[in-house]
Amino acid sequence: MGVFDSLRKKRKGGQGQLRGATKQDTAHLDDWAAQRRGVEAYVEPRTHVTETTVLLIAHDGEWTRRRISSPEAAAEFARKRQMPLYDVERVGYPKRMREYQARQKRERGSA
Repeated sequence: MGVFDSLRKKRKGGQGQLRGATKQDTAHLDDWAAQRRGVEAYVEPRTHVTETTVLLIAHDGEWTRRRISSPEAAAEFARKRQMPLYDVERVGYPKRMREYQARQKRERGSA
């Protein structure tokens, strides 16, 4: 038995697998978008760490992110809710999101 064999066995048992999208993820996105205005959707590709995700960004830069089953599911989600959908790999993240994060960081630092 090699040094890393016990780690390999654990992974085969289900550990280390990516968690897929759930109904709770979609419900969160729906609730979040319903409570804000000017919401746009950004699809983020699958990585080694997470599955495909949808990032919703409101008019003021506030944002939330949840897993979604595929880029096609992200397009369907946005279409049903009549919100624009962007591919973050093509357009990047909007300036208002970065500004919102900077404001939040400043507010936490002064509290």
